[in-house]
Amino acid sequence: MNLFIIRHAIAEPGEPDAERELTQEGVRKMKRAVRGMRELRWSFDRVLTSPWRRAAATADLLAPLCDEEPITTELLCEKPRAELLALIAETGQTTAVVGHEPWLTELIAWLAFGDSRHGEALDLKKSGVVWLEGAAIPGGMKILALLPPKILRELR
Repeated sequence: MNLFIIRHAIAEPGEPDAERELTQEGVRKMKRAVRGMRELRWSFDRVLTSPWRRAAATADLLAPLCDEEPITTELLCEKPRAELLALIAETGQTTAVVGHEPWLTELIAWLAFGDSRHGEALDLKKSGVVWLEGAAIPGGMKILALLPPKILRELR
């Protein structure tokens, strides 16, 4: 399977954390990043998202790349665990996951290296994407690309 891990776009600061909205700049930059993803001819069978407002809004912006509505899961609001890997594995051949730090880089490290403790070695910017390929099991995927949002926005 192909798995695309996407960090939410730029959001307003403040509390409560789950209610933070995307900024206008965050929406604008994410739309440009989505255009870059289209230029790469990416499309998704499914999009999994955290229910937190900024992630859900980012997932909604991926609509040009997926015909299905995003699937929300609380599993993306916490440290990754086996239930999240099972959900990822059952969702399709090409899946996007939208969520938050530090959990996303922990997920990437768990999938690529078999150990979530190495997530701090990855720098996933807001609206950035990591592309993985393989089986959704610990150590079962390889990282094909880590694309900062600036690179995605420059593609046309």
